[in-house]
Amino acid sequence: MAGVGLFDKQAEVYLSVRPKYPREWFSMLSALTPHHSLAWDAGTGNGQAAIDVAEFYDQVIATDVSEAQISHSMPNPKVKYIHTPHSMSDDELIAMFGGEGMVDLVTVATAVHWFDLPRFYSVVKRLLRKPGGIIAVWSYRNFTVDNAPPSLELTMKRLFESACPYWNQGVSAVIDEYRTLPFPFESVGLGSEGAPLMLEMKQEASFEVCLRVIKSWSVISTAKEQGVDLLNEGMVKELETAWGGTDVIRTLNYKTFMLVGKVANQA
Repeated sequence: MAGVGLFDKQAEVYLSVRPKYPREWFSMLSALTPHHSLAWDAGTGNGQAAIDVAEFYDQVIATDVSEAQISHSMPNPKVKYIHTPHSMSDDELIAMFGGEGMVDLVTVATAVHWFDLPRFYSVVKRLLRKPGGIIAVWSYRNFTVDNAPPSLELTMKRLFESACPYWNQGVSAVIDEYRTLPFPFESVGLGSEGAPLMLEMKQEASFEVCLRVIKSWSVISTAKEQGVDLLNEGMVKELETAWGGTDVIRTLNYKTFMLVGKVANQA
């Protein structure tokens, strides 16, 4: 149910460099559901969130419209990866889970803004266990660098600005930090429609890791398809110089936002 092809070209890079979600998030979500039989990680990509969900649930079904992402998924005995093309009907999707009311937790990590939201939310409301089922969606803004020298801040700002014309429409919800993202679920006290829970992730990175993170952005391939190389040799050199050299380790800080809810009128 996510945008087809946006991350296909970067699937392998995406797997190697995206920041790891804190374990505490999954423990927090697990504590909200009285049952821990089945979870659905939608828009799973390479399974980065799915394998963490699996620590707390007996089985996780992880789905994605991208075959390339699924082909790079991280194996886990409790996670079943399934390619779900847009042609799959809602009833076919629900049947994969054994029918309605079977899912304890639905997670969408850094992907829901690409979805056909009315369709996705309709499926979620049918699948979630009632009472007790929970949906959680989250994403993060482009990173900042802690204690970055002014030259690095300026170079990164120029890169972000040059990328703006090539961002897909779905990114507007990320820029708004999910404050404008429709989320028709009842609040459970951890972020709600219009008022996301603000969180933070940090990642220690060399310049090479930082560069690979940037290369994993969908906007890089989108711009290249239009004949624009946002990470041309000159920009890479500027970034490396401003970073302070290839041996310097810096902290990337990702401003993260989450919405968590349940189907309305649950007991």
